[in-house]
Amino acid sequence: MKKNACIMLATLSLLACSPQEKAGDNNAEFDYSVEKFADLEVLRYRVPGFEELTLDQKKLIYYLQEAALQGRDILFDQNGKWNLPIRYTLEAIYTGYKGDRTTDDWKAFDTYIKQVWFANGLHHHYSSDKFLPAFSQQFFTDAVNSIDASTLPLRDGETVQQLLDSIMPVMFDPTIMPKRVNQADGQDLIATSACNYYSGVTQAEAEAFYNKMKKENDPTPISYGLNSRLVKRNGQIYEEVYKVGGRYSAALSRIVEWLEKAATVAENDAQRAIINKLIEYYRTGDLKTFDEYSILWVEDTNSQVDFVNGFIESYGDPLGMKASWESIVNFKNLQASERTHLISENAQWFEDNSPTDNRFKKEAVKGVSAKVITAAILAGDCYPSTPIGINLPNANWIRAAHGSKSVTIENITDAYNEAAKGNGFNEEFVWSPVELELIEKYGTITDNLHTDLHECLGHGSGKLLPGVDPDALKAHGSTLEEARADLFALYYLADKKLVELGIISNDTAYKAGYYEQIMNGLMTQLVRIEPGKDIEESHMRNRQLIAAWAYDLGKADNVIEIAERDGKHYVKINDYDKLRQIFGKQLAEIQRIKSEGDYEAGRALVEKYAVKVDAKLHAEVLDRYAHLDIAPYKGFVNPVYTPVLDADGNITDITIDYTEGYPEQMLRYSHDYATLPVYND
Repeated sequence: MKKNACIMLATLSLLACSPQEKAGDNNAEFDYSVEKFADLEVLRYRVPGFEELTLDQKKLIYYLQEAALQGRDILFDQNGKWNLPIRYTLEAIYTGYKGDRTTDDWKAFDTYIKQVWFANGLHHHYSSDKFLPAFSQQFFTDAVNSIDASTLPLRDGETVQQLLDSIMPVMFDPTIMPKRVNQADGQDLIATSACNYYSGVTQAEAEAFYNKMKKENDPTPISYGLNSRLVKRNGQIYEEVYKVGGRYSAALSRIVEWLEKAATVAENDAQRAIINKLIEYYRTGDLKTFDEYSILWVEDTNSQVDFVNGFIESYGDPLGMKASWESIVNFKNLQASERTHLISENAQWFEDNSPTDNRFKKEAVKGVSAKVITAAILAGDCYPSTPIGINLPNANWIRAAHGSKSVTIENITDAYNEAAKGNGFNEEFVWSPVELELIEKYGTITDNLHTDLHECLGHGSGKLLPGVDPDALKAHGSTLEEARADLFALYYLADKKLVELGIISNDTAYKAGYYEQIMNGLMTQLVRIEPGKDIEESHMRNRQLIAAWAYDLGKADNVIEIAERDGKHYVKINDYDKLRQIFGKQLAEIQRIKSEGDYEAGRALVEKYAVKVDAKLHAEVLDRYAHLDIAPYKGFVNPVYTPVLDADGNITDITIDYTEGYPEQMLRYSHDYATLPVYND
């Protein structure tokens, strides 16, 4: 599970830019901001400590980052079957167009291609709504016809006009593939979603296919459907498995080649075994092998360099089963990890003292580890939009038997923090100087602690009752799981145990985290929603679910108030102690829903609190936010790693450079990491 970058609390989620020192040159400024367009800002992140790693560790990171970048095209194809041919067409125009680049049409085209790059496809990375071009169809037609046809993604025998006839309706018609992931209750979620995890099957057929495969009371169930596309052809339903020799073979073969190189410089035998098991999984596509890999990975807590590479998270599948491809390469921040080490060391205490029913608690918490990491490369579904925390593996039985590994990605949060300075957001939306002072003094530490507790303990807490299907909550599973982890974190953020452990300095700091959580859930996250739209994205649903439900539960005691001043509305928290009690009640109920697999209760909560938006408040928030000129979404370009070679071709060092621009990086990646055929059907 991920804690998405866009779900950071208000001080981190809505950002501007500010210069900071340049890595490797303490006297120079590090410019975090790369460029802004549409509702997006692209940032840079530093990789402090890289220069101090050993040569073999640097080589390991280099090989792993190459393995990471080889998978880029996989995500584009998973997000929609037309994404790759359209991306290549757009890039051919971007590099080959010789017309006037000062017109409104060209400016709109420039924005559109940058949106497509950022989203890894035609649909917004967060809302999943399709981008509609602001340039004219005539401009696009003329632009395509004006460039060298050999640069276009033409099939054998296909004309330029036939290409246009194929892709233009997908781009310009708002009724064709309008949403990448549809979560609207009562609809066929597969038929109404543009993602490319299914072909020719209905939601009912897909659910029946996997239900038939599942073994009742299986203590070690595989993650059914995780690494495959489900298709129906000639009346037969079958899986196209992602593996070498299967679907995405060309990309996975390249990934394997770089993993094999990484294995030669592994830090220890345990890490080498992890890499080799991942290679075996990619070659076979066997999900039992993936579980074996996950167990090896979670049990390796000694290696300083670490990585995620694979089909991991299922947010992109409307049924919450099939995983998108992602990778993060990182190394441990030894000093900051002392905080997470203390938390994970006391995991049993937190489990035992949770306000949940004892039937749903783990009798013995196993293998919970946590660390603060420095991201070295981001790829796939972690790029350009980037999580700030990760807890893996996702399989419940592995968590119960072998534990989980949690990370907080601190150089990414640092980049957000530096970029957020002085943007005026808090001054506009926070109720009073009291709350402003709290956030200024404690916002950063409570944000980091919230991530630590969410990932390390929240996702790792609790258990399913015997016989409960891990997929019982169906399409609402992701929302409810994120809410469960968030509530666990919120409940303990105010616990004196954190002061006792020396993790936080006083027992009032938590109020900054509570205020930001409620303000974001009730108001400020609405800047990401278009007028008239419901909330669709799982993390956003989670935040509104918690805040709106808490508001409702505390209404009799006026725990949370929507106050008005000078015609503007603000969140006021009148009783922080009672709010903590409410968080405890919410956690207990959502844990019950998950442990018992109570789909109807979970569905009712989500539909009542998490989906609908107050239109008047929404309009007000959008208007106030517009005056701040802040992009509501952020993402990153990666640093560039270059091997230094001696006369014999041996690597003697790896250098790191932060100067590559956004279009330059995207075009280079499309050229250097074009690992898949343009058409994959």
